[in-house]
Amino acid sequence: MKAAKHMTTIALALFIAACVDQQGQTPDKVSTTEPEQTQPQHPVAGETSPAESRVTEIESDQGVLPHPVAPTAKLKHSRHELAYSAADMAGMGIASNIMIAPYPEPMIDRENYLHYDQNSVKVVTEQPVSTFSVDVDTAGYANVRRMLVREGRLPPSDAVRLEEMINYFSYSYTTPKSTAQPFSINTELAPAPWSDKHQLLQIGLKGFEPHLEQRPPANLVFLVDVSGSMQSPDKLGLVKKSLRLLVNKMNAQDRIALAVYAGAAGTVLESTPGNEKAKILAAIDGLQAGGSTHGSAGIKLAYALAEQHKIEGGINRVVIASDGDMNVGTINIDALKDLVEHKRMSGIALTTLGFGSGNYNYALMEQLADVGNGNASYIDSLKEAQKVLVNEMQSTLLTIASDVKIQVEFNPALVSEYRLIGYENRLLNREDFSNDKVDAGDIGAGHTVTALYEIVLAGSGGERIANLRYGTERGRAHNNAGELAFIKLRYKQPGASHSVELSRAISHDALNNSIDNSSDDLRFAASVAGFGQILRGGTFTGDWSYGDALALARNARGDDPHGYRSEFVHLIELAQSLSSGT
Repeated sequence: MKAAKHMTTIALALFIAACVDQQGQTPDKVSTTEPEQTQPQHPVAGETSPAESRVTEIESDQGVLPHPVAPTAKLKHSRHELAYSAADMAGMGIASNIMIAPYPEPMIDRENYLHYDQNSVKVVTEQPVSTFSVDVDTAGYANVRRMLVREGRLPPSDAVRLEEMINYFSYSYTTPKSTAQPFSINTELAPAPWSDKHQLLQIGLKGFEPHLEQRPPANLVFLVDVSGSMQSPDKLGLVKKSLRLLVNKMNAQDRIALAVYAGAAGTVLESTPGNEKAKILAAIDGLQAGGSTHGSAGIKLAYALAEQHKIEGGINRVVIASDGDMNVGTINIDALKDLVEHKRMSGIALTTLGFGSGNYNYALMEQLADVGNGNASYIDSLKEAQKVLVNEMQSTLLTIASDVKIQVEFNPALVSEYRLIGYENRLLNREDFSNDKVDAGDIGAGHTVTALYEIVLAGSGGERIANLRYGTERGRAHNNAGELAFIKLRYKQPGASHSVELSRAISHDALNNSIDNSSDDLRFAASVAGFGQILRGGTFTGDWSYGDALALARNARGDDPHGYRSEFVHLIELAQSLSSGT
């Protein structure tokens, strides 16, 4: 009993010390040995390293006291000092070989996201035309999932990219039959779930997907960040496991090279036939992290390797695996974008795979993929690597349409206001639509791309913007009065310099009278869009809640072979629990 009381005293003192310190200064680093001893630089076999000792426990004959401890009999603190000799501890029944871990240094969150304001409401009589580039990136959704599931926190608003959340999921749009028209155009209309006076217009594209045996040969260069910041299991460790999945899908017609960058860039594996898997996998397994990050040198080297073995008519792509934390060489985002934009002229695309947390530079990884005619993904687990690099390998690697732009003209006779949900950093000027020199997003084989507009029908009373005193009257008579909107799309066949244009009118008769009567795809996309908007503060969703998003998603899962939609339902539940509201 006496030893147990002493144990309780120690635990209470340590707890008080930690609490007091949270209001004061960061505690001094604790010596991990007796004063007269010298701590070895590296642990020997059977010993615990300082990093590992952070999660050890106090052991005594009374059981285990779960508290972080360090290998010392004396704990120094900036405001108080606790000292126990070995004899004191023996008298209290505490083992003399206890481990006391130093207080962990506070984690500094250096993750980098682009700040942007959500798209505002537009009055059709003032701005009838909306133009944007497609976006097939999915990094935003996987990154939000990491924060909710692994870190137990709600994401910062700038990390929530609505279009990337919506486009993380596939939708059962009509599949095109050939590359003559490489994607289908699908539209649907239904009331918005968060406002019965507003409607949702869904525009969906579905890319043509050849059979796997018809895939052209691939010339891939894996560019792996092996700087010191990548030295953790969820970074370089997960990179290795992820790349192994893709290597296992390559064949003799494919080629793979491996380059790395840290303080300098280097070639680990020259371009090698894809069927020499043992050689490629051995090179990947041998990667080790250490040093600073010279990303620009690595990008130049990777493109050089890709150009040396370029396959005409094939897939030529650099795949960067990194946390994006570049700190040597060219580190300015605009300068790196200029570098990649220049290199893409060679016909070699760039895909980015983001890893890790704490210093993840989402802004850089997304923008490099955008200007590199590629896509940005975030790998938070081997399951996500399976999705991106195996299940959706053709979407990730094989481009079937380039510079895809969408332009929607709304009819002021029937539509009073509109708002594009997401795509804030993909907006284009009206004149950019017909300018083939203006870059836009690419669509991969089998990709689905979804965009949602929230619209207000003329005379519905759902307008958010008051009429101008001297403005043009809304709802004026107009030709083609039965059309709500007119959609135009432009795209280039891969390698072409001139665009092809498609168009389609949206009839008022296509409007469903209830969202319950709409397709699973529209209802599920609406739940994702609503959930994302709530995470960003719910500016446009009023009193619509996590519970409403949850009910809508549960009833709209439809065909879910990989469980991605079911997983989304669990994310809403988790966000609801983490949030102070509902």
